[in-house]
Amino acid sequence: MIIANREKGLPINNQIRAEKVLVVGPNGEQLGIKTKADAMTLAEYSGFDLVLINESSDPPVCRLLDYKKYTYEKKKKKKEAQKKQKENNLEMKEFRLSSKIDKHDFDTKARNVLKYLEKGHKIKVTIRFKGREMIHTELGKQVILKFAETLNEVSEIETPPKMEGRNMFMMLAPKKK
Repeated sequence: MIIANREKGLPINNQIRAEKVLVVGPNGEQLGIKTKADAMTLAEYSGFDLVLINESSDPPVCRLLDYKKYTYEKKKKKKEAQKKQKENNLEMKEFRLSSKIDKHDFDTKARNVLKYLEKGHKIKVTIRFKGREMIHTELGKQVILKFAETLNEVSEIETPPKMEGRNMFMMLAPKKK
């Protein structure tokens, strides 16, 4: 009984090259050192596949298990680990505004930021003052605070507006649910 070909997986059934193997049962109990033929017969009668777990030991270790179920659970665990990793690696997104931003542009930026906040990303809102705009930094502060007020249902201010050179920035974080 041959199930599945070897696709970057473990050698199973007739793909095992070793003549003598240490057989481990489906519940983890050791069944002893057996010839490959005896191990194959044992696997067939028990309704499991003979899967080579550790090729480097002497003798190689084989286990009786349902190979399809094993690969399915392995993929499921891998997917779950990737999902958790993705949750831990949320990005910081930066959005630039202007102290002279128009209403429509302001609303568009707010909608885009809203999407990222819902995904759980942190947002850095920046205003860069050019030339004589440096005299009226209070206008930029008003724009940034209005932006935070627009998004106050889904976000909270992590860092209040601060000046750093010619830039004013503020950090927004998604609200905890």
